[in-house]
Amino acid sequence: MALPIITADQRLAEPRGIKGCIFGKSGIGKTSLLWSLDPASTLFIDLEAGDLAIEGWPGDTLRPRTWGECRDLAVYIGGPNPALRSDQPYSEAHFSGVAEQYGDPAALDRYETIFVDSITVAGRLCFQWCRGQPEAFSDKTGKPDIRGAYGLHGREMIGWLTHLQHTRAKNVWFVGILDEKLDDFNRRVFTPQIDGSKTGLELPGIVDEVVSMVELKADDGSPYRAFVCQTLNPHGFPAKDRSGRLDMIEEPHLGRLMAKIRSGPRQVLPTIPTADPHQSPNDLSQGA
Repeated sequence: MALPIITADQRLAEPRGIKGCIFGKSGIGKTSLLWSLDPASTLFIDLEAGDLAIEGWPGDTLRPRTWGECRDLAVYIGGPNPALRSDQPYSEAHFSGVAEQYGDPAALDRYETIFVDSITVAGRLCFQWCRGQPEAFSDKTGKPDIRGAYGLHGREMIGWLTHLQHTRAKNVWFVGILDEKLDDFNRRVFTPQIDGSKTGLELPGIVDEVVSMVELKADDGSPYRAFVCQTLNPHGFPAKDRSGRLDMIEEPHLGRLMAKIRSGPRQVLPTIPTADPHQSPNDLSQGA
């Protein structure tokens, strides 16, 4: 058997979906972003049961109510992970059982984008499930152990997100609540609202894009909604752009954002001018 090297041409020809998170305060219009997507090729996973903002949107919807259903949907969408044992979630056995229940996974082939609303509620469902597992109880006393529950919650959420991240052929977008708090120095700090700290800390390293949907002010003081897309932004909002194609501020239109990620020009990063090694320190200070 030859070494399974993937050539550059093969890699570039592979279908590649975009995985991202969009965080914003409640009521900013995150769910309404569905209107900017093609309803024929978008599957809406409605965990919040708050779809009044998209009443009349003609796309398909799923409404999982438990963490078990969320895990089943992840393996149904992403397929099995061959590295896992048969007793683990997202394994071949898990996938076969879900496929037997839901039918042929090819039914999902027509969906290019999976829109999950929201990762905040997914975290709550996961934590509720974790509190009933053996790891959430002390081995010595049998009493609830909240630290064990949070530890299991972090592993479950990271496993769920990572499995969906490896669904190469589909776009997967999670939306969630953005919390605003004050730190010990009375400075504003923005963090995703997800139970436990592990998921929020590791999430930016898992997905391709982290976008904050926020309200900014124009030069005349009038407010407008926008996507903040770059990590180094003056507002302190969580953001990340793995594509290198997004400006710091983008219009809040998810369809056009994905089009720019795929085919827009790459941003030119600013460089720090290097000093002439033959230049004296006095010359450098005078130039400053």
